[in-house]
Amino acid sequence: MPAPAESPRLRRRGQGELEAQVLAVLHSANGPATAGWVQEHLEGDLAYTTVITILSRLYAKKAVTRSREGRSYTWTPASDEAGLAALRMRRVLDGERDRDAVLARFISALSPGDEERLRVLLARADVPNRSDAPNRSGDPDDPLNPRDTEGL
Repeated sequence: MPAPAESPRLRRRGQGELEAQVLAVLHSANGPATAGWVQEHLEGDLAYTTVITILSRLYAKKAVTRSREGRSYTWTPASDEAGLAALRMRRVLDGERDRDAVLARFISALSPGDEERLRVLLARADVPNRSDAPNRSGDPDDPLNPRDTEGL
């Protein structure tokens, strides 16, 4: 019996990977973008209907906004990848009955560095409009600087 012909297998994408790619493309646009524009700027060969499905799911998650333009929509990101990840985390938490237990387990599984970051973020959330609160977002040594990837 002859050996089966080898066919290239398509790699299965991780959960949320396409959504993250679509959001990245939308962020690269200079304003609202059509689904066709998004499709042209995505890597790979996705069908237009797939792009519409992804955009619609992102819209349902409030990660993008849309505006009617003629018979179709233009799309704008309402969130970045971090915002989308936070939304997924919130959905998981909202689906659990014992929020305290879930949060306690989540915190106990954090690395010491992430636990400290969370403590600082929670402290900042307690005083969001305080005029004497430091604005260190541009400080490269700030442990919460989004450009600081040490320990990630």
